[in-house]
Amino acid sequence: MNIWNTTSDFILLGLFNYTEAHLFLFVMILTIAFSSLVGNALMILLIHQDFQLHTPMYFLLSQLSLMDMMLISTIVPKMAADYLSGKKSISPAGCGLQIFFFQTLGGSECFLLATMSYDRYVAVCHPLRYPILMSWQLCLRMTVGSWCLGAADGLMQAAATLSFPFCDAHEINHFFCEAPTLVRLACADTFVFEYVMYICCVLMLLVPFSLILISYSLILAVVLQMRSREARKKAFATCSSHLTVVGLFYGAAIFIYMRPKSYRSANHDKVVSAFYTIFTPVLNPIIYSLRNSEVKGALRKCMGQCKRQIRTVCFNMGGTGGYYAE
Repeated sequence: MNIWNTTSDFILLGLFNYTEAHLFLFVMILTIAFSSLVGNALMILLIHQDFQLHTPMYFLLSQLSLMDMMLISTIVPKMAADYLSGKKSISPAGCGLQIFFFQTLGGSECFLLATMSYDRYVAVCHPLRYPILMSWQLCLRMTVGSWCLGAADGLMQAAATLSFPFCDAHEINHFFCEAPTLVRLACADTFVFEYVMYICCVLMLLVPFSLILISYSLILAVVLQMRSREARKKAFATCSSHLTVVGLFYGAAIFIYMRPKSYRSANHDKVVSAFYTIFTPVLNPIIYSLRNSEVKGALRKCMGQCKRQIRTVCFNMGGTGGYYAE
């Protein structure tokens, strides 16, 4: 095969065809993506506005919402523009940026979820020492560390992937640029890169996931020994929300990045990628809001304040109208 000029554009084959069924799915995806942006933005707003939510736990949750919003913004607008315009090309620079942001956000979320599990472990197992073991200073350091480790992984994978020469077949059978899919187009031996990428996946996925499992095993042991039924219920409600998010995120990521080559399928990869880049972000605010009484209380308080402000504005407008009418 001829080596393809690296200054030319890639072609993203996309997720949908131009059929009525796929048009319906496309509209549904856009609706879900918009709902995800609104839901996560509302979660960040509630945490910022309500002083009772100014704790390390909810600060970490706001960071998770921010990552989900950025992930949606990295993938969906380009996918929608390609489908609506019919122009599915993407430049090498644009492809590299997608890989960088996607890997940065995915890697950062891996470590952030591990940080959140540590926060829950300290809150349940060592509640009296929580201000010391999970101080704001430590929380900020762990958050910044999560972002930096994710960015380092994203930069490494983007630079390494685009360093390969690519063949004539420059069509990417995906709806966004993802390192494993792009590497399949390389006209060079990619064994070393794929081996290093696999090691990175072990470090980025299995190590944080193992820490999460250890944290929740210790939490479960403590919760089962609690005498108060109300305390057990509150602990289970908070921790089950986090475990649901962890299961959805890590399950999809491990399926994509840690399967043997012989079991990989482009169509399966696209469906699973759509699940954890589009569907999972919309589930996070729903899971945390429905299972968390403090978030529901903050939402009710915010809605009450909005209603009072609307009534005040309407009353003032009515009073002003009456004044001018006289």
